[in-house]
Amino acid sequence: MGAAVPRIDAERQRATAARLREILPARSVLWQEEDTRPYECDGLTAYRKLPMVVALPETEAQVQQVLRACHAMGVPVVPRGAGTGLSGGALPPGDGVLLSLAKFMRILRVDPVARLAVVQPGVRNAAISDAAAPFGLYYAPDPSSQIACSIGGNVAENSGGVHCLKYGLTVHNVLRVRGYTMDGEPLEAGSEAPDAPGLDLLALLVGSEGLLAVATEITVKLLPKPPAARVVMASFDDVQKAGDAVAAVIAAGIIPAGLEMMDRPATRAVEEFVGAGYDVDAAAILLCEADGLPEEVEDEIAKVKEVLARAGATRLAVSRDEAERLRFWSGRKAAFPAMGRISPDYYCMDGTIPRARLGEVLRFIGEMEAKHGLRCPNVFHAGDGNLHPLILFDANSADELRRTEAFAAEVLEKCIAVGGTITGEHGVGVEKIDQMCAQFSDAELALFHAVKRVFDPAGLLNPGKAVPTLARCAEFGHRHVHAAAAAAHPGLPRF
Repeated sequence: MGAAVPRIDAERQRATAARLREILPARSVLWQEEDTRPYECDGLTAYRKLPMVVALPETEAQVQQVLRACHAMGVPVVPRGAGTGLSGGALPPGDGVLLSLAKFMRILRVDPVARLAVVQPGVRNAAISDAAAPFGLYYAPDPSSQIACSIGGNVAENSGGVHCLKYGLTVHNVLRVRGYTMDGEPLEAGSEAPDAPGLDLLALLVGSEGLLAVATEITVKLLPKPPAARVVMASFDDVQKAGDAVAAVIAAGIIPAGLEMMDRPATRAVEEFVGAGYDVDAAAILLCEADGLPEEVEDEIAKVKEVLARAGATRLAVSRDEAERLRFWSGRKAAFPAMGRISPDYYCMDGTIPRARLGEVLRFIGEMEAKHGLRCPNVFHAGDGNLHPLILFDANSADELRRTEAFAAEVLEKCIAVGGTITGEHGVGVEKIDQMCAQFSDAELALFHAVKRVFDPAGLLNPGKAVPTLARCAEFGHRHVHAAAAAAHPGLPRF
């Protein structure tokens, strides 16, 4: 992260900007430093690099022409949505073009009969539900940044949210993606019909982190808004008990609409920030939501309370009305910004583990706090084992930044060791690229690169992200986690 950044080639910059101004209005091609500086990073601000040129097309034809021009010039392109990503997936190429889809903000069609919406990639996540609300419908994936993040970025990272346990991630709620490959060839995957012919390229594109194509139109599934919803807030005097309670809820055959966990440092920071009504004396709290018909909700709430009480909950509170339900969730969704009040910077991690190992991994994170001398409040999409430890540090201190990176690496490798993965919804980007070497073998990584070459033979679209080169892995020299996993499951393919 601290490596020297090469200077931009001024001649190449002028030539690229001039070529793009033949396609776009002058106002839509930025290359002066004061204009490109706002695009130097995404939500992972520890990684920064000035783009050589920023292009802001307004039509699909312009996107196609920009890609064709950059392909002909051999200039790398990085697609960018709202810039809220947390893995450096939109980190600009210092020698290339940052392609912003921010002007693609139109909701093209809402079809209440087919229960779908056709939108452009710059549309905000929450805006889709706003447009569908008059028809009693909504878009289910709800990342914490939903008021700002764009659907194009959600598709790139396969985003989730607090309700993904019951309703799925982006990949489960997108029907069709249209866009262009790096050489400007049109590409369409999926269908408005229940299924599409051929290989499932839609699932391949969702979560591909902008390595395969640039999306220009997305069709999403809409769901009927549940007539009733209530939340149980459960307090626990021990983090291990709270982790075990998560597994107990699922083992009881209950699939909540949301099942979230926060430890005491997180709840205290949140309560000071938004006043969500959290129990700040509890070692951990769980938020468990039931939705559906009123009778179904009451029955599920009763079962959840019984399971949580048996699991050792010291206090149970149930939302009395919609306002209180939203207040309970407002705290969870404000967890990340709340950290800005108690620390100069925070590093939001993203790993996934089996639910039964939550308690073990939380204890490990506590050990890492002591080892690295850094605080780490924890918030979880606990129902599906998606962890979001928040390492607090000061980016002005090179030593704290180094310790933060070491802390994060050890936690991600612990996720692999217990049978999990290094990401659940934030993507790999540049943040976790070395841990890909620990998660996958050389043969597996070579296959990922082969897929990339099918779509982008020149390797110009979002280069250096998500999938490390084998040379980088050799330099990283960190195979012990992968080797342990392979030894535990000999002969099994791990794709």
